[in-house]
Amino acid sequence: MKDQKTLYKEAMHVLKETSRTFYIPITFLKNELKMSVAAAYLAMRAIDEIEDHEMLANDIKFDLLTATSELLKADFDAEAYAALLAPYAEQLPEVSLRLADWLTFCPEGARKIVQASTSEMAFGMAKWAKANWQVHTREDLDDYTYYVAGLVGTMLSELWAWGADIQTDRELAIGYGRGLQAVNILRNQHEDLNERGVSFVPDGWTREDLFAYAEENLAKADLYMKDINKRTVLLFCRLPLALAHKTLKAMQDGREKITRAEVEQTVEEVQVVPGTQTIHDNS
Repeated sequence: MKDQKTLYKEAMHVLKETSRTFYIPITFLKNELKMSVAAAYLAMRAIDEIEDHEMLANDIKFDLLTATSELLKADFDAEAYAALLAPYAEQLPEVSLRLADWLTFCPEGARKIVQASTSEMAFGMAKWAKANWQVHTREDLDDYTYYVAGLVGTMLSELWAWGADIQTDRELAIGYGRGLQAVNILRNQHEDLNERGVSFVPDGWTREDLFAYAEENLAKADLYMKDINKRTVLLFCRLPLALAHKTLKAMQDGREKITRAEVEQTVEEVQVVPGTQTIHDNS
C-alpha cells in the first residue's frame, strides 16, 4: 500500500491533470481541509467520468454507478470496486479506477462526509443515466442539478463545519452548486443536444429562461459567501463563483466562453482580499 505522502503527490497531480479550474482554488486551502476537498473532488470526478463516458451504454452506467453507490455506504471494498470496473478498465480514466486511493488519502474525519455525498451523487447519476438525462420540467432540472452539483455544495458545507467550524445555509450551498452547473449547461447546450442527443432545458423554456435560472442560483451563491469568515475557505469559494459570473456575462454578450487571459486575471483578482496581501500557497 502506498504511503500518504506518495498518495498526496499523486492525488494533486491527477487533480491538476483533471481540472485546473478546481486545482487552483484547492491549493488555497490548508492541511486537512485541503486534503479532504482534493479527495472529495477526485472521488466525485471518478463517478462523473463514468456518467459522462461516451463509449459506455446507459444501462452499464446505471449498473456501475448503482453498485458504486452501495459500496460507498460502508467501509469501501477496494477489491469489489476493482472487480466491478474490471470489464471496462481499459476504457475508464485513472481518476475513476483509483477511487479507493482517493478515499484512503482522505483524512479519516472527513471520509464519512465524502463517501456519503459521493454515494448519493452516484445514485442520482445512475437514475439520470437510466432516464437518458431527459429534462422536461423545472423540477427535473432541480433534481438533476442537485445530484450533480448541489451535493458538492452541501458536502463542502459539511467539510467547512468539520474542518474550520464554519456554519453555512444548506439551501444556499445547493444554490452555489446549481449556479455553477447551470452555467455549464448553458455553455454546453448545443454540444449536448447535437452530439449526445441530450437536453437539460425544460420543455417550453427559452435560453433566456435558462439564463434566469443560472442568475437565480448564482445569487444564492453570493449570499452563501456571506457566512464564510475564514480567509482560505473564502478564497476557495470565490474563484469558481467569479469564473461562473464572468462566463455567464460573456455568453450574454454573445461569446462562447471567457479567454484564458480573463481566467488568469480572475485568479489574481480573487486572491486579493481587501486589506490583505495576495495569498500564495506555501504547502
